[in-house]
Amino acid sequence: MDNASSVKEFILLGLSENQGLQKIYSVLFLAFYLITVAGNLLIVVTVISSQGLNSPMYFFLCSLSFVDICYSSTTAPKMIAGLLGGSKSISFVGCMAQLFGFHFFGCAEIFLLTAMAYDRYVAICRPLHYAALMSGRTCGLMVLGSWLGAFFHSTLQLLLTICLPFCGPNKINHYFCDVHPLLRLACADTRAVGAAEVVNGGLITLSAFAILVSSYVVILVSLKGQTAAGWHKALSTCGSHITVVILFFGPCTFIYIRPSSNLAEDKAVAVFYSIITPMLNPLIYTLRNQEVKNSTKKLWSRTVRRSEK
Repeated sequence: MDNASSVKEFILLGLSENQGLQKIYSVLFLAFYLITVAGNLLIVVTVISSQGLNSPMYFFLCSLSFVDICYSSTTAPKMIAGLLGGSKSISFVGCMAQLFGFHFFGCAEIFLLTAMAYDRYVAICRPLHYAALMSGRTCGLMVLGSWLGAFFHSTLQLLLTICLPFCGPNKINHYFCDVHPLLRLACADTRAVGAAEVVNGGLITLSAFAILVSSYVVILVSLKGQTAAGWHKALSTCGSHITVVILFFGPCTFIYIRPSSNLAEDKAVAVFYSIITPMLNPLIYTLRNQEVKNSTKKLWSRTVRRSEK
């Protein structure tokens, strides 16, 4: 699509212009990114290769881990390269591609977390109907719906942004191309576009969060009268998911349901849902899930035995 912009590239200012802090950040975020890729890839391989992890919960977890790898990879490599002294410039097309990818995988994560909450609701509140309600076909359609919903959301965010004229300043006060910092650089009145993008992002975030909260309220109500063992079993399957939801939705909601007023504050908060949460997801799910831990150990044992032959 043609754009009335004279700007051909943008400069990502990153998290800090302090050279000392950049060196610390480069080591820190490189470690975070490597842990993210390794941890989530381990979950994907473990779920695919383990016959015992064939329930819908692990199908969604595998999909979530794949999304987390892609999600962090849209921003982290470019940010780390800039911190290590590489070029901080990004082409106009590259910037728009990064914006699309970030919102696509971020929105897919929101929908997948919502699907996982529904799975836990059915497993705990309607166990006798679980096999029928969460069939392989249904789970596949839910994941497909997550990808399609993410595509429509990110396409709308892209179209609203790419049509804006960029004719002057090209320094983005962020470590990746996102809607709010780009609106600050547009050579036009962006109030209507900004409102549309807040509605687009906020509607999805708040709707998904409402479904998540409703699911867990119903689960807690259904546990009335249960024994302590019943409570422990039910909550142990939900604890990891609730932790991830809080870590992801908290900062994400803070950024996207209101017009941006402080970009320095926004990019600091963005670190939590774009880098830290994808890194913590595999740690949270493996440390709190005995089945995943056992399957990971078996996979590691098989790998070691094969390497010794």
